Amino acid sequence: MNKISIIIPTLNEADNIGKLLEYLLDNSVYENISEIIVVDGGSIDDTVLKVNFAIKNNAKIKLQNSTKGRAKQMNEGAKRATGSIFYFLHADSFPPQNFDQYVIDEVEKGNLAGCFRMQFDSTHWWLRLASWLTQFSWRACRGGDQSQFIAKSLFEEIGGFDESFIIYEDNDLINKLYVKKQFIVINKKLKTSARLYERVGIWKLQYHFWVIYIKKWLGATPKELYRYYLDNIAAKYKN
Repeated sequence: MNKISIIIPTLNEADNIGKLLEYLLDNSVYENISEIIVVDGGSIDDTVLKVNFAIKNNAKIKLQNSTKGRAKQMNEGAKRATGSIFYFLHADSFPPQNFDQYVIDEVEKGNLAGCFRMQFDSTHWWLRLASWLTQFSWRACRGGDQSQFIAKSLFEEIGGFDESFIIYEDNDLINKLYVKKQFIVINKKLKTSARLYERVGIWKLQYHFWVIYIKKWLGATPKELYRYYLDNIAAKYKN
């Protein structure tokens, strides 16, 4: 029987993690979930406190500490995971009800990796359009905010996340899956936060994301992408 290990990398997510853990348990079948692993990258807020509180109420929730870096954190979670399917989820993203069964059904049909379509928690017309576009299979419409499921066997085959990427790690993994023709979009909506767009500015952030995408396409290294991110996005957004 296929079971899912949910892996959530966190860094200062006290405002979201408690609500997300409760939501995941309320909107999935208990038997479908091997564990929910929160991999914390050194939070200085109450993230760890809230996870430990959740652990007291449900033994399936696990906490693992890691050095900071989403790729490193997700790989660390995968090492501990016992499920046959890994489901990587951001702390501010809420998958659709019955997400676990949708994922299991796809894997059992031979679709070993994929994501859900996405909806931002914003009414801005551009973010609504960007959300609508995620239903299509175009690679340019992919991103980690949509969450990613992948069979353990396939994850190990492609070597997991490339830890040289401090940003763009999700897209790098997705690119590898597209090359293998192993990626499907489940036509159910995951809702994610537009907080980064709101803090940086919708058009500024979208422009910088496009630049990062083009830079990678033109051959930029992970370090070059990270430097651009630090100079143009991180400087304007503090967790």
